[in-house]
Amino acid sequence: MTLLLMSSLLSRQLLYALLYLPLPCSRMKMKTCKARVLVLMLSVIFWSASFSCAAWESEELNNPYPEDENNQAVLYESFSERPKHLDPAVSYSNSEYTFIAQIYEPPFQYHYLKRPYQVVPLTAVRMPEVSYLTLKGEKLGNGVNDSDIAFTEYIIEIQPGIRYQPHPALAKNIQGDYKYHQLDKAQIEAATSLNDFKATGSRELTAEDYVYQIKRLAHPKIQSPIAEIMKNYIVGFDDYSKQVKDKAKTAIRDLPIEGATALNRYQYRIRIKGKYPQFIYWLAMPFFSPMPWEADVFYSQKGLADKNITLDWFPIGTGPYLMAENNPNRRMILLKNPLFHVESYPTEGEPEDAQKGLLVDAGKQLPFIDKVVFMLEKETIPYWTKFLQGYYDASGIASDSFDQAIQFTGSGDVALTPTMLEKGIQLQTSVATSSFYMGFNMLDAIVGGTTEQARKLRQAIAIAVDYEEYISIFTNGRGVAAQGILPPGIYGFDDKTGINPYVYEWLNGKAAAPVGKAQRKKIDAARQLMTEAGYAGGIDPKTKEALILYFDTTTTSIDDRPRMNWYRKQFEKLGIKLVIRGTDYNRFQEKMRTGNAQIFVWGWNADYPDPENFFFLLYGANSKVQHGGENAANYHNPEFDRLFEQMRNMNNSEQRYRIIQQMQEIVRHDAPWVFGYHPKNFSLFHGWYKNIKPNLMANNLLKYTRINTADRAEKRRQWNKPVFWPLVLGSAVFVLMLIPAINTYRRRVRKSIQ
Repeated sequence: MTLLLMSSLLSRQLLYALLYLPLPCSRMKMKTCKARVLVLMLSVIFWSASFSCAAWESEELNNPYPEDENNQAVLYESFSERPKHLDPAVSYSNSEYTFIAQIYEPPFQYHYLKRPYQVVPLTAVRMPEVSYLTLKGEKLGNGVNDSDIAFTEYIIEIQPGIRYQPHPALAKNIQGDYKYHQLDKAQIEAATSLNDFKATGSRELTAEDYVYQIKRLAHPKIQSPIAEIMKNYIVGFDDYSKQVKDKAKTAIRDLPIEGATALNRYQYRIRIKGKYPQFIYWLAMPFFSPMPWEADVFYSQKGLADKNITLDWFPIGTGPYLMAENNPNRRMILLKNPLFHVESYPTEGEPEDAQKGLLVDAGKQLPFIDKVVFMLEKETIPYWTKFLQGYYDASGIASDSFDQAIQFTGSGDVALTPTMLEKGIQLQTSVATSSFYMGFNMLDAIVGGTTEQARKLRQAIAIAVDYEEYISIFTNGRGVAAQGILPPGIYGFDDKTGINPYVYEWLNGKAAAPVGKAQRKKIDAARQLMTEAGYAGGIDPKTKEALILYFDTTTTSIDDRPRMNWYRKQFEKLGIKLVIRGTDYNRFQEKMRTGNAQIFVWGWNADYPDPENFFFLLYGANSKVQHGGENAANYHNPEFDRLFEQMRNMNNSEQRYRIIQQMQEIVRHDAPWVFGYHPKNFSLFHGWYKNIKPNLMANNLLKYTRINTADRAEKRRQWNKPVFWPLVLGSAVFVLMLIPAINTYRRRVRKSIQ
């Protein structure tokens, strides 16, 4: 800045000399003299500019972050949607888990590196002690029939010495009383943020905190999204919910719940109905994180909620990070929890992990990042630009940036473009444990039912709706066509021989062969099925006109028209006229609940990595119309239901695998869904981003991340050097344009003197 000021002053003085000082030149040598002055002035401008360039050559004039963060262990992320809930009893979306999974700690977590996904202790000392009980509470031995098990009991022991992050709710005065649990009106009126309560405190995590959270899940006023599910499993959960429905949230601390009890300071017991092995997965979700009763007492004080001083804005946990700033209109900041307990990076994983550098940090203390800054980015173009400049450490790929980042090889594989490779950017792809499907209402008189006519109609539609084409057009190739209910990564998925033989065939003609490539059947096969179903050429024999089917959807905007037109064209292949019935979400939900929809599109994200979490979507007892469940197709097949009930509570084994394949065959044959596709995640990471491995079940991944800050700082300097030559060129042009004006002015001055 000093050199820039000097150059400005020199230029000003030179201009003054040209305007006011007499030139020591005769008339004959005036042109030569002016030329010399012009050269002198341009030299000064270039000289001053060159010094300014030298001074700023290492500066990043476009850096949006403070200079003191350049070499710190700070991770820069973005968000586009404000998280509505940061209370773990209520949160149930990815945008919320991004934050709360770093702050709260359930007793168990998913191993970061091992596959298949494996649940391991987090705050727990070890995996739970599991016992099976009779109706009278007597323990059963090994090898008992599942029908004999009335209850399953989990005894969980947590680590001593774990402490909560510093928080005003835990602050005490000299007398040992809680400092902020009885705020007066003046204190509440003066407060604008949690930071206005200067004193903070902490205490040790206890088993009672986990029990207290289970009570919170049952309280109707908290409205936990899993309350209805837990009523089916945790003993006494439903009765407790009725008992406390008229009580304040702060009153539940001293009211016992039958199915959850603290045995001592570090042990607690959960008792569930029957046998449900998948319950261990729930214990790895944020819902079962501990909550200190002091938090509810503090936040329940009248007047604080009006100022957004609530648990939904300012969480309190034992995790590696704490919420330091919650400004959803600009940024959100997580800071390393100064009281975080001892946790180390995994020392083992899959065989190839060591070769990929994923065990370099084995055994080191977590977390590696001291600060995480989430900046609000609503527009994809500035977000993408900042990523390329190095100001975001990772990025997704929007549709308008896809071709700039990704190219397809001759074999159809994806790879980074040369521009991305030159920057050292890393590509990570993973097939999501999610399924998007087109469903048929099995209660409908045309597309539903178990008749051969309806079944062949559904199978014909399944062939005609070309989801490979859909993936190519609407998702930039980011997806895998589904062959059944289960997505990759879920136990029972078969990527060798598990094709849908009613829709696909192997190119080599051997449906059971483990090699070759599956190809969607030709449209002629679908037209033949239409003929066999009684709809030759797509003609409805009752009306003698094209068969009309109805597609119910909530996609009604102009941007959704290409997708809707695509669906129409798929049905037109069979001569079917598809009528799109767009409506708002509430009306759509009402149609689904009452069974008035005919064809629809829906999806499901795995809550936990078990086939039960997908097959239950077609279990008869979960019918949406009859039971209000998640079986939106209202599918019912007695054999499928029998196998589901047998499979759901089994441990993984060869027998369970065989049952899963039987169930897959049944639903492929009945075709209550057109199995759509499993999305494929594409993520980009700069070369300085370390310990990258897809983990589609875990949400608490930030603690494993490490940033090479020196490499990042150097790359940022290289990619963001100021470009000064336009400024210098502009200055020179300005001087050249100024000369005629100076000459005119000097002539006028001389004439006035004469």
